[in-house]
Amino acid sequence: MNLLLAISASIVASAVLAFVARQLRQPLLLGYIVAGAVLGPHLGVGVIESEEDIELIAEIGLILLLFIIGLEISVPRLLQAGRTITVSGLLQVPVCAALAWVCLGPVAAWTGGPFDRLYLAVATSVSSTLIVVKLLSDKFELATFGGRVTLGILVFQDLFAIAFLALQPNLERLQPTVLLRALAVGAGLLAAAVAVARYVLPAFFRAIAKSSELMLVSTMAWCFLVAGAAGWLGLSREMGALVAGVVIAAFPYGPEVASRISGVRDFFITLFFVALGLKIPYPSLTLVLLALLVAAFVIVSRAVAMYPLFAVLGLDTRTAGVVAINLGQISEFALVIFTLGASLGHVSLPASSLILYAVLLTAVISTYGILYNHELATRVAAVLERLGVPRWLGRRIPANPEGADAGGGADIFLLGVSREGLAFVQYIERAAPAMKQRLLAIDFNPETLERLETQGVEHRYGDISNPETLRHAGIERAAIVVSGISDWFLKGTSNRLILREVKGLAPATRVVVTADSLDAAAELYADGADYVLVPSALAAEHLYPVLADPSPHGLARARRIQALELFRR
Repeated sequence: MNLLLAISASIVASAVLAFVARQLRQPLLLGYIVAGAVLGPHLGVGVIESEEDIELIAEIGLILLLFIIGLEISVPRLLQAGRTITVSGLLQVPVCAALAWVCLGPVAAWTGGPFDRLYLAVATSVSSTLIVVKLLSDKFELATFGGRVTLGILVFQDLFAIAFLALQPNLERLQPTVLLRALAVGAGLLAAAVAVARYVLPAFFRAIAKSSELMLVSTMAWCFLVAGAAGWLGLSREMGALVAGVVIAAFPYGPEVASRISGVRDFFITLFFVALGLKIPYPSLTLVLLALLVAAFVIVSRAVAMYPLFAVLGLDTRTAGVVAINLGQISEFALVIFTLGASLGHVSLPASSLILYAVLLTAVISTYGILYNHELATRVAAVLERLGVPRWLGRRIPANPEGADAGGGADIFLLGVSREGLAFVQYIERAAPAMKQRLLAIDFNPETLERLETQGVEHRYGDISNPETLRHAGIERAAIVVSGISDWFLKGTSNRLILREVKGLAPATRVVVTADSLDAAAELYADGADYVLVPSALAAEHLYPVLADPSPHGLARARRIQALELFRR
């Protein structure tokens, strides 16, 4: 089959099977890999008999994939990461890789490659940015504390993978002089790329900014220029593509470059995953069982790594569970590493097949795991608590002495502090500062609690879905309890469940909850809510008088009033 027909068949099959994957709520890359398997000579109908038919095109896709991954790594943002992200990000990969080295030794002995054990350790310690970002975005969890910690760890994983890519070509001769030369060459390439990106590219991109076509061609030229230079210097071309992306990401034009190249990238990446599917061998029973074993190890290793790390950081077991579940899959980066390892003769065919099946299994399992991550993490936290593991670890909620006033003078309890809750605190600070003494906020986001502390608001670290948290905080002493977070963003509970829990613990307490619609508000009133916040109705109520003034100066007047109320000190 000629190249054009091979590419045509690959794209058509990918489109059909990716659509099926989307309908089944699975990652699209599963559809691409299955398309390759269906077309290939091992499991499929043999439409493409030779993997070399699209191997070159797939390699281009691999280079562009790593270029885009580099564009998503923001070094300035990484340097600003908080303690939780930095500590967990630096330690997660080494801990998981060490566990894999110990536990997967017999598996590597079965596959038989010279570096299979090392490659399995590295591959099983990194998680899929594509899958995690897509699923967390669909659930509106990227901005949550657990979501941000997950994304931060993924960035550190990418950095560890980049370091491994730099060493890959020299694994067979890991001598001090060779390593020092590789490091010096890599550092020199990075320094040269940074210098060009800082002093040459800004003026060049400004000059061509109005031509989208020239911008696209120039961006790809930069990617392949650095990739080619890396190959000429003895590093991998893929490593060069990563460097090209990372240095651009640090400058203001990085997002524009990423948007220009995304369409071309997607085309070539599709062919890369199709090429992987073409290589899938017919699965033996042993291979399937080992893939299941590796998938189970990945899930367990994330938990084994994250729970102790979060204990050291003083965070709760529920958040540790959420992050561990979010990271419970093998990265597409692992496929890149194994593809390069196979081309260098480092890994055996059984090892490559094993990691590919494990990637597919963990991708499917992780899709459902992330969908129910908070429910699963809450149940695991409850089980651990029954086994004697404290839910709050290093930041446990202290039990109150008999007769002590749990909430001090506070009688207004804020259950969960979102942006609206912080805005409410700021409004009180302007309108009635003395009222802050009546507030007690409960949340499990350490950053939110730090902001509350600077504003002088009493707070408790805890999970509002856990009745014990409410009881230890002294909920029975509250005059008013406010749940100001929409069910869209509440995880592991809902406003209706919070209402019932509070009424059960403190029947005389007045409860304010939040509804996403008027029908939901009516149901909450029927369940006994004393007042229901409906954000959409409040927005409409506020917007109407602003727009009702027909005079030319109506908006300007409303703006002055708003500025006076919101921005006065």
